[in-house]
Amino acid sequence: MSRLDDDLERARAGDREAFGTLVDPYRTELRVHCYRLLGSLEDAEDLLQETLLAAWMGLEGFEGRSSVRTWLYRIATNRCLNHLRSAKRRPQVVTPPPAPAPSGQGEVAWLQPFPDVLLAGLPDDQPGPEARYESREAITLAFVTAMQWLPPRQRAALILRDVLGYPAAQTADLMGTSVDAVNNALKRARATLGARGTAAPDHPAPSSPEEAQVLERFVDAFLAFDVDAMVGLMSDDVWLRMPPSPFEYHGREAAHRFFSTVAAGRRPTARLVPTRANTHPAWGEYRSDPVTGLLHLTGIEVVAISGGLITELTRFECTVAPWFGLPRTLNP
Repeated sequence: MSRLDDDLERARAGDREAFGTLVDPYRTELRVHCYRLLGSLEDAEDLLQETLLAAWMGLEGFEGRSSVRTWLYRIATNRCLNHLRSAKRRPQVVTPPPAPAPSGQGEVAWLQPFPDVLLAGLPDDQPGPEARYESREAITLAFVTAMQWLPPRQRAALILRDVLGYPAAQTADLMGTSVDAVNNALKRARATLGARGTAAPDHPAPSSPEEAQVLERFVDAFLAFDVDAMVGLMSDDVWLRMPPSPFEYHGREAAHRFFSTVAAGRRPTARLVPTRANTHPAWGEYRSDPVTGLLHLTGIEVVAISGGLITELTRFECTVAPWFGLPRTLNP
């Protein structure tokens, strides 16, 4: 009897440690898979737990005709698709911010950041020979946002085929549909992404001298809230986003108007605590409480860099701060 068969037999007999041996190697990639499909870290964690519970309850139905990994992906994919069909997304904030008129309204107001610390153990290369994206390329904010533009089944087909590299027949089996349906969904998904221009930008390597130089100058400008200096580090087509607010600002001129308008009534940022999200540099932003004197976390700032300039600045709320190890308060 192989080790796998032994663990499976013991797990079916109620041994949770043996079950953990079977599924624990796949927790990281399954959480990332759910996040790519859902765009929400909190929802991804909930669906990961649902997947593992369903696997535990369904062990008798696992016949070993596929790997444990593929079996878990089948459960996770279909749980996420069911969630997307039935879930009511969080209501969008439609009150304009105290700032100039936005360039437009984004379509993915519920997006949450994903902490890089949870990517430990995720393969860096293409998981399958038919994959079009590297694993870490497919976790950037731009990619995850683009996935949310697609209908759920197109989203699943593209992730299973182009990110995970499953062949068409296996993807059809995972999704419980036909090969023709998978190929049609994939064709439409690729066409949508191509029409929207979602080619991955050339980000500098983490902690590279190029990245460090831009970040050091941006942090200094942000702490001083020097609008000219901040905007001077941004690309001509920079995007400013603030989920869950749907309002977006596009371009240097719009960014300058936005920062100039909010500067007057804004409490100064006292500290930026570095972290990373979706393979991008990020910070927890802390401001001083005038009553207690403590520094309170007010948001998570994430930047994307390409060509030595900031191409995206996204400010998220503090909901997922514990996942980043960011405390709610700090001593000054």
